[in-house]
Amino acid sequence: MRHTISILVENKSGVFTRIGGLFSARGFNLDGISVGPTEDNSVSRLTIVTHGNDKIIEQVNKQLNKLIEVIKVIDLTLEDHVERELALIKVSCNSETRSEIMQIVNIFRANIVDISARTLTIEVTGIVDKVQALINLLRHFGIREVARTGAIALKREYERT
Repeated sequence: MRHTISILVENKSGVFTRIGGLFSARGFNLDGISVGPTEDNSVSRLTIVTHGNDKIIEQVNKQLNKLIEVIKVIDLTLEDHVERELALIKVSCNSETRSEIMQIVNIFRANIVDISARTLTIEVTGIVDKVQALINLLRHFGIREVARTGAIALKREYERT
């Protein structure tokens, strides 16, 4: 099962390495990992996407909570949450294919962020499936490069009235 885990950590040197080591020591493959500062400069948020059964993920969560620099671990898999990924896709184009690519980009509500005589660089944000669907459609034009952030996620909050 696919799991999205959000980890708040102290913004200190080596924390990212220790967390990555915890996963690799247990033979887990990370499908995605993103890290960045939060609203508090002393705290960073890691978002990890991995696959595993519930028992194994529970064990990993317990191990993460034992690390001194870890403030909070949230397995968002069963929580209602917002999840997005950003990708930059450089695709080959010419005068005949440029308008077709632009139509596809518009349908996906993506943006063209760079243009040259032979390439278009596209920025797309959305759920992982949306990003992958756009990449799949652009393949036959010739993808030159792809850079993806991996998923980032936050738990939804509800106001009860």
